[in-house]
Amino acid sequence: MSMSEPSVPRRGRTGRRTALGLRRAAFALALIAIVVCGAGLTLRTAAAHAGERPAGVLAALLALGGAGAACFLGRRRPRGAWDRDVPVVVAPVDCAPVDYAAMDAAEFEEAVARLCARDGCTDVRVVGGAGDLGADVLATAPDGRRVVVQCKRYGDEHKVGSQDLQRFGGTCFTIHGAHVAVLVTTSDFTGPALEYAARSGILCLDARALAAWSDGGSAPPWRQAGAAV
Repeated sequence: MSMSEPSVPRRGRTGRRTALGLRRAAFALALIAIVVCGAGLTLRTAAAHAGERPAGVLAALLALGGAGAACFLGRRRPRGAWDRDVPVVVAPVDCAPVDYAAMDAAEFEEAVARLCARDGCTDVRVVGGAGDLGADVLATAPDGRRVVVQCKRYGDEHKVGSQDLQRFGGTCFTIHGAHVAVLVTTSDFTGPALEYAARSGILCLDARALAAWSDGGSAPPWRQAGAAV
């Protein structure tokens, strides 16, 4: 990431997540108690009138089962895992336009990780930060190749230079074992940077290319790198 955009600490989220988990657990227990009580009352009534109104009893049991299923399914939610070096588990997202330039460094890394997960990658990890050795996002492409991404959240006038590419090129293959190496930025690249990337086999995505990927107007990077998935 850009040196001017420090990573946002993630430890502060733990307390909020714990409190939210406790509230959800309390709500779930209350919901279960209501369903159990309702089930007991319904079954008692059904037993008393089974001989008189069998069709009505059957309808009541079906309604109870449907309500229980709806409550169970309604409480299920995909879990997000955006702490550093934690696998990403996200639900598919739509292709609505996103203002990546308005994000801070850590948010930008997480947004790129979401794009990877959205388009079929597995084992997606956000690993940017101190000691990341040039990798901000790691993932496995649908065809099994290892994807290594470095994210540069720069302003419009701050282009990614050849030194940025050289630092990334020095670690993405030898250290991280990349099959697909991608440097994505919210700005643009200098000419020497693009020349180095072409020689080194690094795919460069500027602001326009990022928007096209995000909006669904272009293939994800691992397809642009030349393998059918």
